[in-house]
Order: sequence, then structure tokens, then C-alpha cells
Amino acid sequence: MKHIFISIFKEAFDRAIAIIALIILSPLFIIISVLIKLDSRGPVFFVQERAGVKGKLFNSIKFRTMMHKAAECGLGLNVKDGDERITRVGRFLRAWSLDELPQLINVLKGDMSIVGPRPTLQYQVELYNDFQRKRLLVKPGITGWAQVNGRNAISWEQRIKLDVWYVENCSLWLEFKIILKTIKVVIKKEGLYGARGINDDFMPQKHDESPPLKTL
Repeated sequence: MKHIFISIFKEAFDRAIAIIALIILSPLFIIISVLIKLDSRGPVFFVQERAGVKGKLFNSIKFRTMMHKAAECGLGLNVKDGDERITRVGRFLRAWSLDELPQLINVLKGDMSIVGPRPTLQYQVELYNDFQRKRLLVKPGITGWAQVNGRNAISWEQRIKLDVWYVENCSLWLEFKIILKTIKVVIKKEGLYGARGINDDFMPQKHDESPPLKTL
């Protein structure tokens, strides 16, 4: 009964926040869109197919921060600090996580939640073991437990363990705590890139039922 209540409340909360935020931030959306178009060739939005709850595919929407068709050159789907494919406006958007704002549209559509594991790529899901697939039991989020406990600075294995811990321990207090910690992470620009300045590639792990590492 507790989990059903949390699920219903979370769904209503997500939709309400998405509607309010999209209305309030609409002038900012227009400004960012104009700056992106003035700064580089290509579309305003970066739309990419991602795996959501139970592996269901959906189109994730973000502001474009890299040159058009960036995945076809350089590090491909990966990115590093100082990546030459990142545009001038894109660098600012990434630094303040503003590129994530259009995912509020995904929340409104029901594809995503405000809080949850970050949406993942299909090829990664295909490599998941049973333990890792647990992170697909809930909707992906704009922010999440792994995002406020290291983000890209920790390994994929650590991130997934934190995501699974969140899935197994979800509560309204935890949701509120993650949202508050997200503000701190964004202001301090923590974990934008991997520990060596480049984001880790996803590597499949053997079946692992061990508890998550100690969180921050």
C-alpha cells in the first residue's frame, strides 16, 4: 500500500512540477533556443532514443550542446572535458545543467520522472545483468540518487548500484532529499565529467548482488 501511495503521489507531483516549470521557464526556453541557433548550425533540440521503465524506448529531449551530428566524430557517444565538439553556448548549458530542461516535456508526457535513474541507451540495457536491470523498474529521472552522489565522476558500476539502491528504498523523503542535493550539485558543477576528464564507457559487469558503496 505504501509503494502504491508513493507511486500515485510521485506521478501527480511530476506532472504538476513539469507544467508549472514549463510555463515559468518558457521565456528562458526561447532565449536558449535563439542562442543555440545563432551559435551553430543544426537543430535546437537533441533528440535521442533512450530506454525507460521496463526498457520501453522513448525519445529523450535535451537542448543541443554539441555540433550537429557530433556522435559521428570524435569520441562518438562519449564526451570529455574540453571536447572540441561542444559549442560555446553548449559549454555554458552543460556547466549549469540547463541542457536537461527540455526533459520536463518527457516528464509531462509520462516517459520520465523528476527523480529516478538517468535514462540509458538501448545498447547498455542489452548488456545489463539481472541486478542492473532493476534500475529499469521505475521511470528514469532528470536527476537521481547517483546524480547527487558522484554523477559522472564515479564508475558506471557504482552509479548503477546507487540507482538500484534508490529503486529498493524509494520514499517521499528520499525524493525531497535528492531534489535539494541536486541544487547543490548544479551550483558547484560537481561530476560534470569523469575523474580523468572523460566520461567512462559503459562496460558490462558480472552478476552482482552486493550492496551499493557508501554514499556521500
